[in-house]
Amino acid sequence: MRTALVLSIACLSSSAAALELTMTGSYALARPSSLDYDPTFCGLWIANEGPEAVLVTLQGDELRRIGSDLSRIKAISIEGDGLIVADGLGLFQRLTKDGEPLAAPFRISSGWADTEGIAIDEDGSLITVEDDPEYLSWLSPDGDVLRRIDTMQLDPPLSEAQGIARDPRTGHLLIVDDWEGTNSLYEFDAEGTLIATQSLVPFGTDPEGIAIRPGSGQLFVAFDMGARIASFDYVPTLPPGSEPLPPGADCMMF
Repeated sequence: MRTALVLSIACLSSSAAALELTMTGSYALARPSSLDYDPTFCGLWIANEGPEAVLVTLQGDELRRIGSDLSRIKAISIEGDGLIVADGLGLFQRLTKDGEPLAAPFRISSGWADTEGIAIDEDGSLITVEDDPEYLSWLSPDGDVLRRIDTMQLDPPLSEAQGIARDPRTGHLLIVDDWEGTNSLYEFDAEGTLIATQSLVPFGTDPEGIAIRPGSGQLFVAFDMGARIASFDYVPTLPPGSEPLPPGADCMMF
């Protein structure tokens, strides 16, 4: 049943129109954390901090399961035709979508990073959210730290960032802060400026991962408490009077 629950995100700038979320449903899935949407399979890649990641349909049916050379997969993202995963200890690895290594694991130049989520920027750099210490980071493809934002200096502070998604239509970043933080969604522009925050308490508790399906204007959030994936119709923040964004690439296999 469609849940007619709409929230407008209160913008921090009066020049920006509010982002809107309309919850459309949810399904149970054990220990979901980092997410990314895959238009090739019209599904979600999900890491759960175990040795494997799983690809599921948008209804939660498993399509495939992969491993890596890392001790665990804590964060995952689509990168080109393959995947990039991180263990939350400073290591990353690139894989095919069949789970075959494309190269050996590599380490971030800082040596340590409690990486909770990964997104890929337009120029191919990696954008990560990190906990302990709390950073929003931009990395070169081979792991050099290009720049960082201390998210504890934001207002409100982003203390427990877990998942990150980048909307290719706007370049905006959506980041979820878990229950130990604010249990909220944070929206940043392409440069990393905080635009808005919104509590996710009306929808669920302990958000761990987030993914965007731009082709249909959908958003997916993984909630650890209750172990479920919630889906939303999603309209990004746009200047007043802007035309609706065109859809992005979606569901290539269909």
